[in-house]
Amino acid sequence: MKADIHPNYSETTISCACGAVYHTRSTRRELKIGICAACHPFFTGEQKFVDTAGRIEKFSRRYSGVQTRATRKKA
Repeated sequence: MKADIHPNYSETTISCACGAVYHTRSTRRELKIGICAACHPFFTGEQKFVDTAGRIEKFSRRYSGVQTRATRKKA
C-alpha cells in the first residue's frame, strides 16, 4: 500500500437512540444512529402501529362532507 493516502482507521463507538452501544472500527470516531438490531421491530418480533400524523382522522375530516354520485342522483 502507498503511504499517507489512506484514511485513519481507528476504534469507533456506534450509539443508537435506544441506548445500545456497539464498538467497531471505522474512519469516523463516533456514529449516532436512530435504529439498530436491538430495537428494530423486525429483529425484536414486536410490531408497532404508529399513526404519527393522525392520517385516519385527517382523511375522515376531509371527506366527511363529500357526496357520492349515488347520493347526488337521489337528491
